[in-house]
Amino acid sequence: MAEVATSATSDQLLVVVDPIARRADGESVRIVKDVLSAGAATKVCLPEGPEEFARVLRRRGSRRPVVVGDDRTLVRTVSLLHRQRELAGCVLSMVPVGGALSLAGALGVPTGAVAAARAVLEGAERRLDLLVDDSDGVVLGALRIPSERAGQQPVAGEPARPWVRTYQSLVRTLVPARETAPPVSGPSRLRVEVDGMTLVDLDQPVQDISVTPNGSGTAAVEVRPASVGAEAAPLLARGRRVTVSGADFRYRADATEAGPVRRRTWTVWEGALGLTLPG
Repeated sequence: MAEVATSATSDQLLVVVDPIARRADGESVRIVKDVLSAGAATKVCLPEGPEEFARVLRRRGSRRPVVVGDDRTLVRTVSLLHRQRELAGCVLSMVPVGGALSLAGALGVPTGAVAAARAVLEGAERRLDLLVDDSDGVVLGALRIPSERAGQQPVAGEPARPWVRTYQSLVRTLVPARETAPPVSGPSRLRVEVDGMTLVDLDQPVQDISVTPNGSGTAAVEVRPASVGAEAAPLLARGRRVTVSGADFRYRADATEAGPVRRRTWTVWEGALGLTLPG
C-alpha cells in the first residue's frame, strides 16, 4: 500500500482509492488526487485488496474518509462502517471512478470525477436512510425481489470457462438430443409484511417486489401481483420494517445478488448514512 500526504487547509481527508478504479481509469484518479490535495490536508492510501481496504478505514483516526471507486466500492465502505458501528459519527465522501456508477448518481453524488472531488471540498453533509437486514447487510438504494426462475441458475460472479463450453458442445454432438422444456419465469409465492401487517400472502402469486428507502424514516414497498389478462394494479405500502418469507427466493440489493433465503427482514435506519453532496 502506498501513502501520500500533502497539506493545504485544516480539513483532514483520508482518500482511499479502490484498486479497480486505479486500473479502470488511472488518469481520473490522478486528477482527483490533485484536486483534493490542493484544497485540503490529504492522505492518499492505495490498498491492494479488501482486507487492506478495511484496515485503512478502521485506522483513519479523525480524518474524513473519501473513497474513490464505483458503486461496489461505496456499498463495501458503508457496509464496513456499519459493521464497525461507526456510521453515526462518520461523514463519508465519494468520488465515482469506474464503470458502475448508477447508485452513486441516484444518491446525488456527481458522476464526473472533477465535480465530485469539488463536492468533497465544498459540499455539505446529508443524512440518508438505509435498509439494514437481519443478517446485518445494508441497502443504500433499491431492493428488488424478482419472480422465481425454473431450472438451474448460474452462480453469481463465476466466470464462464471456454473449455466448459467446448466440452458441452462435444457432448451434444455425441449424445442424441432429448426434448426438454426451456427454463421459464414464473410467479413467486411470498408473504410480504409491512410493520406487522400482511400486504400479500402466499395464496397470491407475485411477479416483483421492490423496497426503497424514501428519506422519511420509512420505505416504499411495491408488490406487483401475477395477473391473467389485464395487468393487476400494484399493491403499495409504506413502513419501517418489511419482512418477506415463503419459498426460497433471491434478491438484488444495490449491485449485488443475494440468497436464496426463506425469510428476511429489512428495517429502515433513519439518517444512518452521512454523505457529502453538492450544496
